[in-house]
Amino acid sequence: MRILVLGGDGYLGWPTALHLSQRGHDVGVVDSLVRRSYDHEMGVDSLVPIRQLQRRVSTWKEVSGQTIQPFVGDLTNSAFVVDTLRSFEPDAVVHFAEQRSAPYSMIDREHAVYTQVNNVVGTLNLLYAISDLNPAIHLVKLGTMGEYGAPNIDIEEGFIEITHKGRTDVLPFPKQPNSFYHLSKVHDSHNIMFACRIWGLRSTDLNQGIVYGQQTPETSMHPDLATRFDYDGVFGTVLNRFVVQAAVGYPLTVYGKGGQTRAMLEIRDTLACVELACLNPPKAGEYRVFNQFTESFAVRQLAEWVQRVSPVDVTIESIPNPRSESEEHYYHAVTTKLPELGLKPHLLSDELVASLVSLALKHKSRVNFEAIRPTVNWRSTKSEVSVAGGSPGE
Repeated sequence: MRILVLGGDGYLGWPTALHLSQRGHDVGVVDSLVRRSYDHEMGVDSLVPIRQLQRRVSTWKEVSGQTIQPFVGDLTNSAFVVDTLRSFEPDAVVHFAEQRSAPYSMIDREHAVYTQVNNVVGTLNLLYAISDLNPAIHLVKLGTMGEYGAPNIDIEEGFIEITHKGRTDVLPFPKQPNSFYHLSKVHDSHNIMFACRIWGLRSTDLNQGIVYGQQTPETSMHPDLATRFDYDGVFGTVLNRFVVQAAVGYPLTVYGKGGQTRAMLEIRDTLACVELACLNPPKAGEYRVFNQFTESFAVRQLAEWVQRVSPVDVTIESIPNPRSESEEHYYHAVTTKLPELGLKPHLLSDELVASLVSLALKHKSRVNFEAIRPTVNWRSTKSEVSVAGGSPGE
């Protein structure tokens, strides 16, 4: 297939592009490179050094013999979106190209507005371009399990059958997002579903859990192909933060009671899920949702796991939760469609946790201790953020 990966310079977009290329697909990557500027703004950097996009692409051709075609531009520029799709002529578009940090979206008004404009407008431009150029293109959109929140009922896969006053219908599962970032993803879902209904587009919305891991078979082929590893509080995820804290002997900081439960999956499973979605497209006019995760863990459970496996003695410390969320809650989500398509998951294990701690130990000289502090307060409309801190989510 011809597959265009949007956000192809990012943490997941880059290894996804490599995986699809290695599997024999013709791959293009699109990126505005703005993710790198967020690091500069926050005063942090990836724990693992990463190369510039052009060097990554040239190295991939050298080590694999495969060509990835890069396009640099912004999805909020509608002319760029149209020109890129017209030039590459994809069968499928994999859409990672959004500001993906909940804490970043909660810093202040400017960051909330930027997140929603960047994410919602970029996706709208893409929907219009697909409709105008080739409605048969399959849009594979990375959503998030965070769209659902933590309801006191089982989370179904996108839709739920409701009986009300004697009448029954299948409706989108109620959304309870917990940040302006997650709200932008909800808006995306509504816009995509609407476009499929009125224009006959086809789309798969992958409501993804938190991804952990940094190495894939393709990124391990050469140091230039490495993807990023974020541990700071604005872009880092909870497991990354804990393993970095363990590597430098810093207490594992659990926010509040630590009962917050997160759906999670390993990075190689993300790549497999995306390809499975591409190879099994929906019919014209169909909007479908896959819940893309393999396991669920409470935050404190992850901290205890890292503490047990780490070769460095570390303590666990509970600190005030900067987020506005329930710290203990019911959480049970359904995921059936990807396993039915053949997903064989890599489950979290002592070996995997130990490998992440080992990776953090290897690069611990690059750790910025100031980045471990929590700095974004959900309850304030203005956070004083100059250097990122530690937050337990996307």
